[in-house]
Amino acid sequence: MKPFPADAVNQVNVLVVGDIMLDRYWFGEVDRISPEAPVPVVRVAHREDRLGGAANVARNIVALGARATLIGVVGDDEAGRQVRSLLADEGIEQSLIDDPALHTTLKMRVLGRQQQLLRIDFEETPGPASLVRVQADMQELLSTHSMVVLSDYAKGTLAQVETLIKAARAQGVPILVDPKGHLYKRYAGATIITPNRAEMQEAVGRWQNEDELAERAQQLRIELGLEALLVTRSEQGMTLFSEQGRHHIDAQAQEVFDVSGAGDTVLATLAVMRAAGLPWFEAVDWANRAGGIVVGKLGTSVVSAGELA
Repeated sequence: MKPFPADAVNQVNVLVVGDIMLDRYWFGEVDRISPEAPVPVVRVAHREDRLGGAANVARNIVALGARATLIGVVGDDEAGRQVRSLLADEGIEQSLIDDPALHTTLKMRVLGRQQQLLRIDFEETPGPASLVRVQADMQELLSTHSMVVLSDYAKGTLAQVETLIKAARAQGVPILVDPKGHLYKRYAGATIITPNRAEMQEAVGRWQNEDELAERAQQLRIELGLEALLVTRSEQGMTLFSEQGRHHIDAQAQEVFDVSGAGDTVLATLAVMRAAGLPWFEAVDWANRAGGIVVGKLGTSVVSAGELA
């Protein structure tokens, strides 16, 4: 693989729009079962908050040496304030909308002996006024960014994703989308979408072999007017479909410890490398390498430029 293109990456400025969440971890030890119910008792020894969802995509972009601006919706609550604080610590430019009726999306995980025992989710959907502001902020910031990443976790921020794609296309800014669900017509006009294996099966049905996957993927790509389509396939690696055909890369993970946020890392790396001027095949190679590194880490994590160099 060619050397890490640090100089080109340092010139990249990516606009990330999507569902923002806070990942909260409570780490502890388990040495007994509760007398109240047959469940382990975790004696919490350490607490940690990390950026999740679209915020984790932005965090990965900055870790690679590029710049990122984040647009999304948070509540006027403790979790929302913590998101703002963490973004500032990471050097991520923020254009966040405070929705007073919203509780910031929070995923709280309880871990004992490095194993996840429980996850509790708090989530609500942003109101119409907040979505109007998301569109307005994106429209205002498009001209100063070389790439748009839409991170869809189906929490409501991208409910009007068609309008966002149309705005980016009007200004000639490429759009990378991490999709959710099976209604992919919503993403028509994007530059590339990056479904995982399960999401792709939900969209086009199960395939029997690689030829059938290629046929369905290319048909979907053409229907949606995409330049490319990348299917991330966990231990099977990832496969890029474009006008040039099929390009498959085997997985590089030495040991899979935690897949949390791995798609965010892949998406961020792909966006940065593409914005830095690399062709799709090379950008996917770097994204695959980054994904192989991040699954060896615990929880929502990032891959730095130093780890890829």
